[in-house]
Amino acid sequence: MARTTSYKRPKNTKKTLLQMFSYLGRHKKSMAAIAVLVAISALANIYGTYLLKPVINTYVLQKDIPGLIRMILFMGVMYGIGALACFGYNQLMVRTSQTVVKEIRADLFSHVQTLPLKYFDAHTHGELMSRFTNDVDTISEALNNSFAMLIQSFITVSGTIIMLLVLDARLSVIVFLFLFLMVLYIRHNGKLSKKYFSEQQAYLGSINGFVEEMVAGQKVEKVFNHEAQDFEEFCRRNEALRTTSTKALTYSGMTVPTVVALSYVNYAVSACVGGLFALSGLTDLGTLASYLVYVRQSAMPMNQFTQQINFLLVALASAERIFEMMDEEPEVDDGTVTLCNVRRKEDGSLEECDEYCGAFAWKVPHLPASSPDFQEAGRIPARWELREAKGITYTLVPLKGDVRFYDVVFGYVPEKTILNGISLYAKPGQKIAFVGSTGAGKTTIINLINRFYEISGGTILYDGINIRDMKKDDLRRSLSMVIQDTHLFTGTISDNIRYGRLSASEEDVREAARIANADSFIRRLPNGYDTMLEGDGANLSQGQRQLLAIARAAISRPPVLILDEATSSIDTRTEKLIEKGMDALMEGRTVFVIAHRLSTVRNSKAIMVLEKGTIIERGSHEELLEQKGRYYQLYTGQFELD
Repeated sequence: MARTTSYKRPKNTKKTLLQMFSYLGRHKKSMAAIAVLVAISALANIYGTYLLKPVINTYVLQKDIPGLIRMILFMGVMYGIGALACFGYNQLMVRTSQTVVKEIRADLFSHVQTLPLKYFDAHTHGELMSRFTNDVDTISEALNNSFAMLIQSFITVSGTIIMLLVLDARLSVIVFLFLFLMVLYIRHNGKLSKKYFSEQQAYLGSINGFVEEMVAGQKVEKVFNHEAQDFEEFCRRNEALRTTSTKALTYSGMTVPTVVALSYVNYAVSACVGGLFALSGLTDLGTLASYLVYVRQSAMPMNQFTQQINFLLVALASAERIFEMMDEEPEVDDGTVTLCNVRRKEDGSLEECDEYCGAFAWKVPHLPASSPDFQEAGRIPARWELREAKGITYTLVPLKGDVRFYDVVFGYVPEKTILNGISLYAKPGQKIAFVGSTGAGKTTIINLINRFYEISGGTILYDGINIRDMKKDDLRRSLSMVIQDTHLFTGTISDNIRYGRLSASEEDVREAARIANADSFIRRLPNGYDTMLEGDGANLSQGQRQLLAIARAAISRPPVLILDEATSSIDTRTEKLIEKGMDALMEGRTVFVIAHRLSTVRNSKAIMVLEKGTIIERGSHEELLEQKGRYYQLYTGQFELD
């Protein structure tokens, strides 16, 4: 009962059931076999109880020992079949349920990877993780236990009621009265326990969040000597959780004992009245014996049926949360331009090749002139499905890293604009820097180049091609990013560097580490490149983690590199070494840099100074200093970045 009242019920039960049945429908044969085996097990138990009547009346009272032995053997075989059926459906249910759960989890993970970044911006990590953990586990438990139990309880309750009426309809009035009282009590107690279990979940989430914050912020807590105050706050929340949990468990714990007590009273009253009926000749001894066993059995399946209904509703609520996530619209990608490896032939033309040849090109499709969708030369048909096209020719446009913004307008939400008519260009091989206050729009510009978000107005061209016409995977493959919040995966250092290009050799890994100036500290580690990283690289310093992120970007051989505060935690000497390595790596390519430390952008070809979503100054380091504007104030310390 505790689990069944600790969650909200589904909002749209019908829709969720249909989606759930779509998964169960993939295993129709297994589910049908489970239902048949459950029915056999339940009916064997019901019929076995009924056989007490002929056993007593026909064989025991008549002293027919051979017949009694045959009947006992028959009952033994029947109960044995029921036991085997029970064992069979349990094993089959476990295998089927785990397969279904695996499919749900796989589909959920696959769909999550297609969702746009704005979805993750609007949901916390804990909220998303609960879909894969709590919600999936609840479905698993329901399928393992409740599905078969619900069928068995329903058959047992229905069969028991029918047999009670068949054996003695008059005595059944007493049983139905007590069953009615049981149902009323279960519903009343369920409402009370649901209330307190809901509060318990809220307090439990509160205390878990508080503990997570305290563990993550131990240094801050100790710096400001807040141990006593935080412990006091923890005790307050802990006491609230204790109080609510006590009430919840008290009410839920009373359900089974009360139902059992009512069943005992029911049995006693039925036995007394039935005994009077037998003495008065209104019923026979065999009928009474069989009837009383049914009375004894009636309470438990009723209680189980009620609990399983509740638990299935809980599981459906969890399933609804999962299916809601699956129903989220995936990231739209209607581009037709792809990226391919190319080699330059002797005549200077480009030729597509499968292996890496040191150069890339955009593969731009063209429609034949006879096509009704034909557009002017150089244009790409909107939402054109290549696999359906006939006679398409392609133009190979060299990937140079020429990025241009024309009057770009963007806002994460419609009511608030972040970028207001941004226009800029980055020619191949140039290093472009963005500086400005927090919230000025620097990182937003980078996110738009990757098409992590779609612009509201204007145009972004990449090598003369509208990025809307590019396949997102290919667009992002042409870029490599190093961000301030470095994320490392569980695995070796080599694995983390190789994440940038899975086909890279061990020598490629070491070369990328040397370019990023990470090789020296890696070799000093006990296991070198085979050192295991866990907890997002907690055993490394922030600077070392960033060096690995830069090595990961280097190994991907990126035509365009984006550095978003990538060297904020690295000392100046190391930073200069990294810049030299990156300059060699990115020769002839475009580099975008976002930095608060202005010394890191002095050698940029162009520096964009942003303020409130607008470029207020642009030029080289020397040009901006001559203007003696905002950049000059920042550089000379007259104005500081927020």
